[in-house]
Amino acid sequence: MDLNCDLGEGFGIWQLGDDLALLKVVTSANVACGFHAGDPSIMRRVCAEAVAGGVVIGAQVGYRDLAGFGRRAIDMEPEQLRDEVIYQIAALDGMARVAGGRVRYVKPHGALYNRAVHDVAQARAVVAAVAAYDPTLPLLGLPGSQLLRQATAAGLRVVPEAFADRGYRADGTLAPRGTPGALITDADEVARRCVALATGAPITAVDGSAVTVGARSVCVHGDTPGAVDLARQVRAALEGAGLHLTAFA
Repeated sequence: MDLNCDLGEGFGIWQLGDDLALLKVVTSANVACGFHAGDPSIMRRVCAEAVAGGVVIGAQVGYRDLAGFGRRAIDMEPEQLRDEVIYQIAALDGMARVAGGRVRYVKPHGALYNRAVHDVAQARAVVAAVAAYDPTLPLLGLPGSQLLRQATAAGLRVVPEAFADRGYRADGTLAPRGTPGALITDADEVARRCVALATGAPITAVDGSAVTVGARSVCVHGDTPGAVDLARQVRAALEGAGLHLTAFA
């Protein structure tokens, strides 16, 4: 089982999360590429720290939306979205190579992630970008999403993921932020859910029903309050359940 985290999400003098501490816990790092967060110096530093710690680097691509942290949906022509995703992957890959590593997978962020669950055109644009840049790169995304369906149809490797601290609806999609049950803050509950998600056991959806989310990777958010302690508890719970933590890429 892989444990991934969104990292490098500061900008300039503004810092978000403890990247260095989280890199000591996770196996894969979704590094912001400068569009929803991050800047060249942060990208290079996180890549260097990831390489030094043996953590796999992934490109976390999103809409060009620094003010909204990439959480606002943007209507874009598929060709433009494709090119902006290629740009982001290439930028992070450059920093990773300078640090002695490389980008090993791609994961959309925020509104683009959620949009690509249902929007075929946007999902295909992301897939086209990955296929054009490096068709050996896996795509990390929500099980059953259009993103993973379109990637599979294009011959790309897909990796389904689950979220440690997010509520799910009965159909296996994420409960929108700001709605009841969308964010789970109790660390013990998060740890229990992660073990269930990793072992294929059902969890309780926001409407009280049972839902099973098949996953090869579990995501802990780096911007969650107490993220480092939460990530450590999740890792301990997964290992305590007999799961071996290793990067998928």
